[in-house]
Amino acid sequence: MAAKPLPPRPLADLIDACLGPALAAQGFAASDVIASWPEIVGERLAAFSQPVKLEWPRRTRGAAPEERAPATLVVRVEGAFALEMQHLAPLVMERVNARYGWRCVGKVVLKQGPVRRLPKAAPRPRPLDEATLGAIQAATAGVGDQGLRAALDRLGRAVAASRTKP
Repeated sequence: MAAKPLPPRPLADLIDACLGPALAAQGFAASDVIASWPEIVGERLAAFSQPVKLEWPRRTRGAAPEERAPATLVVRVEGAFALEMQHLAPLVMERVNARYGWRCVGKVVLKQGPVRRLPKAAPRPRPLDEATLGAIQAATAGVGDQGLRAALDRLGRAVAASRTKP
């Protein structure tokens, strides 16, 4: 008898399960601060900063969880944006704490250095009209080799789509 397929699960559940141990080593309980960094600090500042780790102070024996001292959020920042991040540190702490629902961050420490940037998605090419497609096919119709004709067709479509004016 075949096994019953598992129901679909949100990707966020799988990411936290896979990255959990690595994030825990850096003090993060989950990937939500890292994944939501642009929402927390804004797109402009997120382009020049990234959270590195949460440093938790040592626990005192017998202390209740609500008496636990807040963590220090270490953020890597590029160049002149360190000054802007320094001014926005109270707002960043407030937003991170609001995301977690309790006062988990009490201090922000800035480390200057290069920030890893995600590659930007390539812009989608503009759709080509039938006349342009016909002209490309007519130009490549005389080529005998099928592979070369297909390559020239793709090249013609790419060149025509990259032009600003038809």
